[in-house]
Amino acid sequence: MSESGLSGENAIVTGGGSGIGRATALRLAGEGAGVLVADIDEETAQSAAEEIRSYGGTAEVVAGDLSDQQVVDRVAATAAERLGSVDVLVNNAGIMDDMSAAADVGDAVWERLIRINLTAPFLLTRAVLPHMLGRGRGSIVFTASEASLRGSAAGAAYTAAKHGIVGLVKSTALMYRDQGVRVNAVAPGGTATNIDIGTPQAPHGPTVLGDYGRNIGRISRADEVAAAIVFLASDAADAISGTVLPVDNGWSAV
Repeated sequence: MSESGLSGENAIVTGGGSGIGRATALRLAGEGAGVLVADIDEETAQSAAEEIRSYGGTAEVVAGDLSDQQVVDRVAATAAERLGSVDVLVNNAGIMDDMSAAADVGDAVWERLIRINLTAPFLLTRAVLPHMLGRGRGSIVFTASEASLRGSAAGAAYTAAKHGIVGLVKSTALMYRDQGVRVNAVAPGGTATNIDIGTPQAPHGPTVLGDYGRNIGRISRADEVAAAIVFLASDAADAISGTVLPVDNGWSAV
């Protein structure tokens, strides 16, 4: 029996094919949890699932864009039907902006960042809550960002979306704290992943943000962030809900 209490539990990990999501999926499986790997990239999702299965773990895959309600419904239904329950949700999937300031962000970029980074995790949270409430327990962990704590870590669209995640975490934690559902977030700082940062046409945002880049500190590994996510998902964090845990090598202290 895992000391974390995750053995026999079942988890959904979004963005689970690579980076922090993959590291989290593997760590959860290592603790004895069944894992549904959700990712827009089916090849990387299948690769993560195959790695989990290679050492005797249980893994399912759903590929698709989580900003699509039909994909969200398929993720929730597949986890419930094939794994048997939804005990943990890790809302990790997201995309980065190009560091643009507000005056330089087009409608399409704004709407895409908000849709993927804020609306999609809301949709999946809404979809899995009935499963958790029906069992009287559950843990939801969001991947927020250093950009959810300050204005100097990303562009306007990404920063707004990640601040929105913090509000969603706190509201949901409060609403369901007496019904057995805990809701938390990690706020990674600089982390070695494959998330893409585009080059903006307008340099104002990156020029301003460059002045703060020296504060970032050591770049974390994906598995270091995953360790914090799994802790928040586990029984070891039973008294923790509504919190945002920086995993940033002290950047938030600067």
